[in-house]
Amino acid sequence: MEYIRITKENIDKEHICCAMSDKQSLAKKEWLKQRFDEGLVFYRSVERGKCFIEYIPAENAWVPIEADGWLYIDCLWVSGSMKGHGYSNDLLSECIRDAKTQGRKGLCILSAEGRKREFLGDPKFLAHQGFVSADVSDCGINLMALPLMPDAELPKFKSCAKHPKMDEDGFVLYYTDQCPFTAYWVPKVQETAQAHNIPLKVVHITDKETARNLPAPVTTYALFRDGKFVMQGIQSDKKFLKLAAE
Repeated sequence: MEYIRITKENIDKEHICCAMSDKQSLAKKEWLKQRFDEGLVFYRSVERGKCFIEYIPAENAWVPIEADGWLYIDCLWVSGSMKGHGYSNDLLSECIRDAKTQGRKGLCILSAEGRKREFLGDPKFLAHQGFVSADVSDCGINLMALPLMPDAELPKFKSCAKHPKMDEDGFVLYYTDQCPFTAYWVPKVQETAQAHNIPLKVVHITDKETARNLPAPVTTYALFRDGKFVMQGIQSDKKFLKLAAE
C-alpha cells in the first residue's frame, strides 16, 4: 500500500477518508488547515477508503490532557475492505518514526477501558503494539501511551477530564469540527430535540483552549445528561430519540 500526506497545499483536491461527501467534509478540512502549522500530520492510503492516521504534538491537541513532549493520535482508522492487511501497523510505524525524529517522549491516544468504543482506539490492538494504560477517566475512557524514552513520565488527564461532570440539567452536547460526522448529525439532533421538546443545549467548540479545559475526556463529541457524561459516540436523530426515551 502507498500512502499520501495531506497538507495545506493539496487538501482542497484530496479526500480525507471519512465516509462523507466533499461538501460535508468542508468543516473538517477547514479545521485541519488551521492545525497544520501547529504540527498536525495526516497520512492516508492512496487507495480510496477509510485508512488513515491523524496526529499532532500533544501540547496542541484538542483534549484535556497533560502530555507535553508527546505526540497525540487524534484518529487511527482502518476499516471495511482495508482491514486485515497490516495497514494499521504501517500507519502507526510512520507515526513512531516521526515521533523519534522529533525527539518526542512517545505516543498517546484515547481508547476505552476493556473494550472498543466508537471513535476511540482499539485497546487490544494498542496493547499488542506496546501501549500501556497511562490514565483512566471515571467514565472508562482510557489514555494509553507508548513510551519511546526510558523513564518518560506518562501523560495524564486533566482533572476536568478525569472526573467528567457538570451542573446543568437536560442534555448538553459539546462538539468540534474535528470529525465531519458532527457537522452532519448535530443539526439533525438539534432539530429532533426541538420537535419533541427535549431539553438540549449544544456547544460548538471552536478553539483549542476551550477544548483543553472541557469537562470531558473526549472533545470531538461529548454528550451529557443531567450533569453526567453519557457517551462520545456521535448520535443520529433516531438514536438520540431512543436515548431520550430511556
